[in-house]
Amino acid sequence: MVEKTVQDINQKIKDGSVHVVTAEQMTDIVDELGPEDAAREVDVVTTGTFGAMCSSGAFLNFGHSDPPIKMQRVWLNDVEAYGGIAAVDAYIGATQISESRGMEYGGGHVIEDLVARKSVHIRAVADGTDCYPRKNIETEITIDDLNQAIMLNPRNAYQRYNVATNSSDRTLYTYMDTLLPNYGNATYSGAGVLSPLYNDPDFETIGTGSKIFLCGAPGYIIGEGTQHEPQNDLATIMVTGNLKEMNREFLRGAAFHGYGATLYVGLGIPIPVLNENIAKKTGISDADIITNVLDYSSPRRLRPTLRKVSYEELKSGMIELDGKEVRTSPLSSFFMARKVASTLKHWIEQGNFMLSQPMEKLPTDTLFGPMKQTKETPLVKDVMSRKMITIRQGKSVEDAAKLIMKGQSTHLPVTSEDDRLIGIITAWDISKAVAQGKYDKLDRTMTRRVITATLDEPIDVTARKLEKHNISALPVIDKDGKVIGMITSDDISRLIAKRNGCSFQAPLEEKR
Repeated sequence: MVEKTVQDINQKIKDGSVHVVTAEQMTDIVDELGPEDAAREVDVVTTGTFGAMCSSGAFLNFGHSDPPIKMQRVWLNDVEAYGGIAAVDAYIGATQISESRGMEYGGGHVIEDLVARKSVHIRAVADGTDCYPRKNIETEITIDDLNQAIMLNPRNAYQRYNVATNSSDRTLYTYMDTLLPNYGNATYSGAGVLSPLYNDPDFETIGTGSKIFLCGAPGYIIGEGTQHEPQNDLATIMVTGNLKEMNREFLRGAAFHGYGATLYVGLGIPIPVLNENIAKKTGISDADIITNVLDYSSPRRLRPTLRKVSYEELKSGMIELDGKEVRTSPLSSFFMARKVASTLKHWIEQGNFMLSQPMEKLPTDTLFGPMKQTKETPLVKDVMSRKMITIRQGKSVEDAAKLIMKGQSTHLPVTSEDDRLIGIITAWDISKAVAQGKYDKLDRTMTRRVITATLDEPIDVTARKLEKHNISALPVIDKDGKVIGMITSDDISRLIAKRNGCSFQAPLEEKR
């Protein structure tokens, strides 16, 4: 039976006899020696991850200007930071986007620019008071001009990430990057066998007060992260460190097209191998780490799980979904995760990093609940019109024009003989066809890739579809693809007006 203490291992670090391996190396050692002999052989296992961690940011203290200002709103390179924490402190979040550069530049980029010691433009406004008379200020600073720059990340190092894919016929832009239509790809995050929290899933050595590697500098775990849910392998940690000591190599601002900004964070945790049980857990392999493949085409809180998959399969570059081979790609950098783990290993071997005993264990029984919503979300079936006109496949443009003239709708779903939706034609399509002298069948004029809604779809999801695709109406279909109603932007506007106690007047111009 092997029993060691953190103090025993720290003494080995001091006298230079400590044996440190990375989590990747430990897998082979445990496999070859078994947990008991591995625990005798190895003192510390270093882990590492380098991925997009949106729940990151930094507290900044600017010092007082003369005359002084109590900054109510403050921007760094046109990215707004939260200023509701006294006069000259602010918290800049990684995902806040630039007011002038949009989604391509955000808080994560500002943090990277500060660590790179680049000049950052500061702009702040205030109402002015007797003790803080100044109402606005603009200046240029670098991180060296700040009194304090403290990274504090509420949720980092997710134990497990779901895999994202897309079964729809349209490209999706998400925090899991671009998802191609019809299972065109699958993206995943996390470092697999190097993942810090997978190497100590019961938090025997990781806890509040644990010293860690954070973006090239020493950092600390200050508690459970937000959305901490270890019962479903979704544990997280809250971490902090001195931004001024960090290395840009292990911290990068980034933007996902169509989604927004984030911050790539390099984070590593040393696991002291105190006994054979801990040795066994650090011997985990990519084949042992299982996660879910989710269909992100469903814009709901609970997305359909398509299958379970191991990190070994994900790292092979291909998984099978619905009988189709789908390419996989990581959002995390395995190269940088290895670099984090090996750098931390080197620090410990050189005696530059001592292990710390946690002050308190992280909880292992918490669950993450959904938001309590006191107002019921209206669904499509509550708002849509069931009285709609459709037109059969094979009819002419002239037939469609007559139906539109007879009815009130400017949109006609085109259906097959068995009532399935196969296209849509609008008043605009007809006008264009007439202008071009095309009076033949609808097949050459109608839109075939129709955006649709379903009965139980929340109105917010439908409104997003209308806005994204710049259209004003959607056919509502059932599970068999048959048209059962229509919902328009006017229907949604009437609902909003009714809620706000206002009257509604339909716009004169119709979108396509």
